[in-house]
Amino acid sequence: MIPLRDNVQSRTVPFVNYTFIGINVLMFLFELSLGPGVEGFVRAFGVVPERTIYILFQAREYAHFAIIPFFTSMFMHGGWFHLLGNVLFLYIFGDNIEDTLGHIRYAIFYIGSGVAASLIHLATHPGSTVPTIGASGAIAGVMGAYFILFPGSRIVTLVPFFFFIQLIEIPAFVFLGIWFLIQFLSGSFSFAVSSDLSRIAWWAHIGGFAVGAGYVLLRYGRRRSRLST
Repeated sequence: MIPLRDNVQSRTVPFVNYTFIGINVLMFLFELSLGPGVEGFVRAFGVVPERTIYILFQAREYAHFAIIPFFTSMFMHGGWFHLLGNVLFLYIFGDNIEDTLGHIRYAIFYIGSGVAASLIHLATHPGSTVPTIGASGAIAGVMGAYFILFPGSRIVTLVPFFFFIQLIEIPAFVFLGIWFLIQFLSGSFSFAVSSDLSRIAWWAHIGGFAVGAGYVLLRYGRRRSRLST
């Protein structure tokens, strides 16, 4: 399923969301400019669980080498599809969360969700030597917040059906519920394979979503959104 847009009109210009999209695109273009050197760049500024744990517990004098990647990794991507998929989801869901939280709080929320997602990936795959990069964890936090705040909104979605593609409006709680279920089942399966064979940080997605949803529940309680049903 590929989301195209939602039916929630933002009341303010989501310039923070646009800024995050721009940073992701510019960072990826910078990665492309590095050529063969990009591998070293990704390893240095991506979150590598095994290295991070070693530094934090065995070499604390180099703690900055473990902490900085938690912030840089969420603006890095491994390919065009990785980048474009994340940017699309951020564009669709991020503006309404920024509209609800406010610009500054949204910026903090986005970064916090990304860091929390990386920490959860670290806790679930501590032995992995694969650099973790991408905005998916932070965006999952945005999606979790959307799931709570706008469950009744409609997501216009491209759905492949055999040799045909259908445009369907899907309630947000259904679309995001299916997305979360896929992440959870895939994350559970990832425990059955080697950490280094699981190339997608499923538990970062799961953790980011839970953190985003949890934050909104704690902040707003049972107050209903404009489009809740």
